[in-house]
Amino acid sequence: MTKKIFGIDLGGTSIKLSVVSTEGEIIDKWAVPTDIKEDGQHIIPDLILAVQEKMLENNWTNEDILGIGMGSPGFVDREKGTVAGAYNLAWVEEQPVAELIRSHFNADWPILIENDANVAALGEQWKGAGDHAANVVMVTLGTGVGGGVIVNDQLVVGQGAAGEIGHMFSKDGGRKCTCGQHGCLETVASASGIVWTAGELAYTMDDTGSIIQGRIFNGDPVTSEDIFRAAEAGDRFAEAVVDDTMAHLGRALGQVAAVTNPQYILIGGGVANAGQYLLDKVTDNFHKSVYPGVGRTTSIRLATLGNDAGVYGAASLVMKNV
Repeated sequence: MTKKIFGIDLGGTSIKLSVVSTEGEIIDKWAVPTDIKEDGQHIIPDLILAVQEKMLENNWTNEDILGIGMGSPGFVDREKGTVAGAYNLAWVEEQPVAELIRSHFNADWPILIENDANVAALGEQWKGAGDHAANVVMVTLGTGVGGGVIVNDQLVVGQGAAGEIGHMFSKDGGRKCTCGQHGCLETVASASGIVWTAGELAYTMDDTGSIIQGRIFNGDPVTSEDIFRAAEAGDRFAEAVVDDTMAHLGRALGQVAAVTNPQYILIGGGVANAGQYLLDKVTDNFHKSVYPGVGRTTSIRLATLGNDAGVYGAASLVMKNV
């Protein structure tokens, strides 16, 4: 029997699990809720139970499993297999994740953990828009802005926190970021940052008759999706918000590309659901600022795997280890 890999993507709302073949086929996938009560102490037992039940369901023994790969938010110590500072999991202190899993199953499988944004980059490189390229940058635009950088087929991890594209400096006098600094890319290019920009511009631009601007004036909720949809339909105020956002994002990607010269920059996350409209805008701004020699050899693409990027990438950690 061909050995199986468990690919796991830990998130604040759910734990996404998959069984992946060594050829990269998802054989099964499911999810369980993330229980963050009592400082997240239920998360690993719930994860272990989910893996154990799947093994029992299929009559798999330890010999049938090649390993477990996992993506997690927070600071990951790859050597120790621990995670700390994953606040959306309620893991403030260091958690001995790999040790707990290994001791339960009494197995000698590799249990490999990596930052979730890095894992998404690996997934897209292996099975998505990265097309197996050796040099890929992945940027995720969601509640925050995440990043993963692959150079010469290796993740760039530095001392453990490399790839934090969302915390590159972007704007003088900018807003305060969740990290405590001011002017980070995340404050303008995340979903919440885009809405924040709209709220600011609404009161500095003339009334354009914009539906989005009118909703802000009325105190009605607005999302980044609303803004992109309106901009694509020709709403001048929404277009101004998108143009401001894409100028910051395009410049930031130009800076990343100047250092790494990837074949592909991949854009994923909820904001990327704006699709080709977003891609055209950011590509235009990228080429306005990037070093020409780099710009000629780097393409920007939309990520294609969605939520599966994390589990594919997690499984690839094991594949790269064997």
